[in-house]
Amino acid sequence: VWRSDEFTSKNNIYILNGDLKTVGKVEDIAPGERIYSTRFMGDRAYMVTFKKVDPLFVIDLKNPDKPKILGALKIPGYSDYLHPYDENHIMGFGKDTVEISQSWSGSTKETMAFYQGMKIAIFDVTDVEHPVQMYQEIIGDRGTDSQLLRNHKALLFSREKNLLAFPVTVMETNKNSISYNGIPQYGEFSFQGAYVYQIDLVNGFKLRGKISHLNHEDMLKSGSGWYQNKKNIERVLYIDETLYTISPAMIQAHDLASLKEINRLELP
Repeated sequence: VWRSDEFTSKNNIYILNGDLKTVGKVEDIAPGERIYSTRFMGDRAYMVTFKKVDPLFVIDLKNPDKPKILGALKIPGYSDYLHPYDENHIMGFGKDTVEISQSWSGSTKETMAFYQGMKIAIFDVTDVEHPVQMYQEIIGDRGTDSQLLRNHKALLFSREKNLLAFPVTVMETNKNSISYNGIPQYGEFSFQGAYVYQIDLVNGFKLRGKISHLNHEDMLKSGSGWYQNKKNIERVLYIDETLYTISPAMIQAHDLASLKEINRLELP
């Protein structure tokens, strides 16, 4: 990926039949970038590659012998995970990025991308040749992370309930943060728990509330960094009108409408 000639890395899609023989392919996609996420929905595939910007490719798989790229959207950041909202809209979960011009040891300046906070987005792919980012939400600053970026089971989504929730560890910079040579600094720990959103195609993302298993004393002891604490929320789910947040240390039950805590069970 560091090369800039014909030998740089490229990305490919291959379609195999029942005998595992290649019947169709699209090769040499996004030279110099690498695949961060894919999603196969019906007759289409969606693929995100990244190096400095995030191209979201829409790929037609209706004819297995002749797959083809229908369109692409290039925006800052990237998506580690793609999840369908409906047949014409898809959600992306990843990181925001910023491009900064750098020179190392007096060498020629080059533009590099540095990741920032967690990014969630809704893409409209109704017009397959011209996909559009409808909404985006940036959570925290550099260092913010979520299990969702590595494990799709960390996502709670219900289109019927307009509900979106996931665990996240939020890092935030302060006004005293000093960047080195223009490189964005990592943030300091500010929150660990679940973010709960209302989501729809009219208003996008609306943060309903945050739920944490950390108490006031835990936060006072936290310092500027954080670690794999037993109180870190890892999963969110609902049963009927009750929302549950789960960490290795406890299970908390919350009213789904108000998010007020109903009860908790501490785990040995």
